Amino acid sequence: MPSSELDSERADLLAELAAARSALIKTVRGLADERAGERPTASTLCLGGLIKHVAAIEEGWLRFVLEGPSALRFDLPDGVTWADLAAGTAHEIPQWAIDNQNNFQMLPGETLAGILKRYEEVAARSEEIITAVPDLSATHPLPEAPWNEPGAVHSVRRVLMHVIAETAQHAGHADIIRESLDGQKSG
Repeated sequence: MPSSELDSERADLLAELAAARSALIKTVRGLADERAGERPTASTLCLGGLIKHVAAIEEGWLRFVLEGPSALRFDLPDGVTWADLAAGTAHEIPQWAIDNQNNFQMLPGETLAGILKRYEEVAARSEEIITAVPDLSATHPLPEAPWNEPGAVHSVRRVLMHVIAETAQHAGHADIIRESLDGQKSG
């Protein structure tokens, strides 16, 4: 469905997601890479890491729209339980958990420009998917994980609302971090 023919619900949802993305991206205007990786608050969050995290979350959930629960797998290594992972006593940390932690920070060699470029690519792909998906009411079961209710399902619409909420929430975090860094406000 060409964007000029988007139904009003899709157009509204995509516009809201674009507004949340814009609010997040505004928080890094004029920052050098080093500043984007700083953690000026009691939190371990940094601006570059927040954008990486939001891009990864959006990408994962939109893969879920296409592929179902296999797109969001939370497998544990043999002999590791969720309780071990939560307590920090797991003898091995699953790669998805390591990747999630790394998405909250700027790693050596990463640049803010590179992070923003990747986020733009994720955003473009998300818009393609939402434009093309036949039915926003189509559902998939959520993968097994302690934070998901057993047997729960999410529609494409609910996934998109979740991505919007996640992006807006982290845009608020980013505002606080930016103001703590240098007194600048994104608004």
